[in-house]
Amino acid sequence: MSSETPRPGSRFFIIAISVVLLGISFFGGAWYGYENRPAVEKVLGITGQQQPEQLTNVDFNLFWDVWSRLEDQYVDKAKIDRQKLVFGAIQGMVGALKDPYTEFFPPEETKQFQQDVKGEFDGIGAEIGLRKSILTIIAPLKNSPAEHAGLKAGDKIFKIDDRITTDLQLDEAVRLIRGKKGTAVRLLVLRDSFDKAREFSIIRDTIQVETISTEKKPGGIFVIKLNQFSENAGTEFKKAVQEFFASGSKKLVFDLRNDPGGYLVVSVDIASWFSESGDVIVRERFADSTEEVHRSRGYRLLKEVPTVVLVNEGSASASEIVAGALRDLNGTKLIGTKTFGKGSVQEVIDLEKKSSLKVTIAKWLTPKGTEINGKGLEPDIIIESGDDPAKDPVMDKAIEVLGKM
Repeated sequence: MSSETPRPGSRFFIIAISVVLLGISFFGGAWYGYENRPAVEKVLGITGQQQPEQLTNVDFNLFWDVWSRLEDQYVDKAKIDRQKLVFGAIQGMVGALKDPYTEFFPPEETKQFQQDVKGEFDGIGAEIGLRKSILTIIAPLKNSPAEHAGLKAGDKIFKIDDRITTDLQLDEAVRLIRGKKGTAVRLLVLRDSFDKAREFSIIRDTIQVETISTEKKPGGIFVIKLNQFSENAGTEFKKAVQEFFASGSKKLVFDLRNDPGGYLVVSVDIASWFSESGDVIVRERFADSTEEVHRSRGYRLLKEVPTVVLVNEGSASASEIVAGALRDLNGTKLIGTKTFGKGSVQEVIDLEKKSSLKVTIAKWLTPKGTEINGKGLEPDIIIESGDDPAKDPVMDKAIEVLGKM
């Protein structure tokens, strides 16, 4: 049997490779350990160091003190569900932010939320939100049970069936209002024009929203009514633009009343018909004050068309983005009442135990830097819609204004 003695160069090569592999293993393990360090260290921003100054006065021991007292003294110990205690504590922590759009969803609520995003639900067809901690109708959707029952944007909901809404989180209220097609829900509603709260009984149905409707008015005026910035709204708006030019009309009423919003990308697409390529449509400002700027695609065919935009308290989110952009970029007049003021961006994060967190990560600003969230947009011409469905003073004012342009 013969043997071969390794050459010095070969031995050096083997040693070098071993050192590299050990280095990769060490740093790879260190990186993995850092990324998977306990959540408390991520909160404190430490890895075995002193906690940051802003947390030195936070007494985390109080949480465990309360937990311990519940374990020791609560009379029905068999009813203590410790996982639910954790979920409840997290919901309370998130709720303390007083941001109605930042929510923690336990497993069942996470499942419901995922269905809502896909549109797999029946209900009354109304977008709702929290305004000054009061459950409020943002907008009843067109041809929905809510609209047919007479609900209006700005209506305040104080009871859902027999449940008082004062302490309900937004997602809880949504679940109570939604239900199987054909069933009824009772809402106790207060409107500014009511002398006292009134009860509305609404039969739930499968919600089908007409994205866009159009109408030709006398005097060369054309109306495009956008009901929602849905996934197909960009395509439908393009068809409406083609219809506008084919009609021979010269002026445009863009009606965004009771449009609760929808996809950001669709709002940028639609605003692009009124703007030059590269124009800023909306600014997205994050927690660290950095901004992401969303710019026009420059379709511009409607840029020189005399236009007014109709808004009300039911115009929210993407509606406010487009209305703000058209006013900042083109000086377009907004007619109606103040918009809802939903100008924030949420991200949904999947968590352990099949739970999830919907958290506000940014706020929207108009091209000139006007913040939308919590403030809304003040119209240039304020006109109330009134309670007579046969009359539309806002549309009448729009036609009057366009007649002078």
